[in-house]
Amino acid sequence: MPDIRMHTPDAPAALVEVATGPAGDAKAGQVHIGARGAAYVALAATPAQARELAAALVRAADAAEAQARDTYPTVRADELRRGDVRTGERTITVERVRSEGGTVHVTWASEAGRQWNQTYAADAEIALRRRA
Repeated sequence: MPDIRMHTPDAPAALVEVATGPAGDAKAGQVHIGARGAAYVALAATPAQARELAAALVRAADAAEAQARDTYPTVRADELRRGDVRTGERTITVERVRSEGGTVHVTWASEAGRQWNQTYAADAEIALRRRA
């Protein structure tokens, strides 16, 4: 798996590595997470703990993006694409977009797994939290 470049207070760039065990301190059936900056920190996690960490990182990223409200891009409805995330308290993602003349049909999906369709004028402005 590729290393992820991040910035830390003590180093201009740190690398975070993720691998399946056996690697680092992780045994087979575990996940190894290592952060290399001024020092090296190794963690071993069960698959459930790795998923919990991933979910926490996604929630933190969503919260951080929500704090930077002035940076939201606005696009026309006919420019939406799969994976775009709409602004708001909840994560709402574009699943499908279909244009029909001056009308755009968008299928949205919530993080809870619900889906619904909305119809927009092609030139309607849609504020996004994140562009796919």
